[in-house]
Amino acid sequence: MKIPVPGQTPPTPDKSTQTDKASPTRPGPTSGSDGEPAARPTVSPRQLLDQLQLRQSQQVLARVSQVLEKTASAPEQLLLEVRGKSLVVNSDTRLQPGDWVKIMRAGNELRLMGQVAQDTTPQARIAQQLAQHLPWQHRLDQGLGQLARALQTLSSPPTDNRQTTVPPQVRQALEQLVSQLPQAGKLQRANTDNPVDTLKAWVRDSGLFAESRLAQAPTSPPADLKLALNRLVTALLNSQNEEAEAFNRYVPLTSKDLVQSPLQFPQAGSPLAPPPAQDQLNTGQMLRLLAGMLNRITVNQLHSQTLTTRTTADAPVATPTWLLELPWLDAQNQPRTAQLRLEHDGEDADSNRPKRRVAEWRLTLAMDLDEAGAVTFELGIQQQQVSARIWAEKTDTLRRANEELPQLRQRLGDLGLDVVELECRRGQPQGAKTQLDHRLVDVRA
Repeated sequence: MKIPVPGQTPPTPDKSTQTDKASPTRPGPTSGSDGEPAARPTVSPRQLLDQLQLRQSQQVLARVSQVLEKTASAPEQLLLEVRGKSLVVNSDTRLQPGDWVKIMRAGNELRLMGQVAQDTTPQARIAQQLAQHLPWQHRLDQGLGQLARALQTLSSPPTDNRQTTVPPQVRQALEQLVSQLPQAGKLQRANTDNPVDTLKAWVRDSGLFAESRLAQAPTSPPADLKLALNRLVTALLNSQNEEAEAFNRYVPLTSKDLVQSPLQFPQAGSPLAPPPAQDQLNTGQMLRLLAGMLNRITVNQLHSQTLTTRTTADAPVATPTWLLELPWLDAQNQPRTAQLRLEHDGEDADSNRPKRRVAEWRLTLAMDLDEAGAVTFELGIQQQQVSARIWAEKTDTLRRANEELPQLRQRLGDLGLDVVELECRRGQPQGAKTQLDHRLVDVRA
């Protein structure tokens, strides 16, 4: 696939070429260095491929989303989805919308390596969508921290002669987003009359159930993290007189640890990055940040569905699994997130088996606290029996946790639970990693 210069007629393809090469041209305005759409500058093929972060000889998965132009004498013009972004290519090979292909960068061209066999099962479609979103995730705690600082800057008196003008709908969307994050004090049992309802709301509003909740109440959107981020995206696009489709042209900002281990949950504890030197994000940078954060929530949703529907020879019955990141504001009003993994092994339906499987709930909760450091709680409940393990990286935190074990054992016993195992350990548990079908995941994922 030879890459034409944007705005010129593509060269006539060489009929004797065995492999197919495509010529990428980005539809619509492209993103500048600050993430804001420019006025259709001339973009070279090399720049287009660099924007997709494709290295030489690197193979990636792409999906044909639309056939834009089909003629008998010229190559087909296709719209591909490559790593979650849209790319227009001229292809000599006849392809149909929905086809999955494997492509490789060769110089400043793309080479078609072959088509991926179609698997139309719901599990395969979920895995394909998951593979597309994996490389473009941004940490929620860091993203929420930047958005909270942006709101603080807008609320503070200007320190120089430059006055930042922000449309009212953007400021309102930012305020609604930050205001719905629960305060640390409200999550403590001593400061609420109904702690169970508080925790339920915390889980419910995390973004994992956004689409189902919106379908149940389309006229009155609930207070949900993913929906709040989408409202901010809409406000920013409206402030620039852009349609919703323009959001797809902003390259998402990513977090290095999520790129390196995109399917490990919970993630290994890592401290928050220092705030950026600039106090104010411009519109393009904020949209790129929001794109990465929304991709992170979407990955958690698709990852949960993948684990919930997966069966293996060793585990013929699927294990319903929920992966959530729960945001809150600490005592200094800084956004933090706790990572929650919840699994449920159902009871064996065959009552005639001599060793019948009993239903079990497993919970893993990981968080990084200022003084205590990285802490992980593992809990298993089977009928009335409970086992728990607390992991801590800091020696002082481990000592304090061991001192509290007798009181914790007493409280669990007061709830009518039989404590089978209760211990503290130094370090962090080995995080579970999900393996996807190799056909669906590129080298980076």
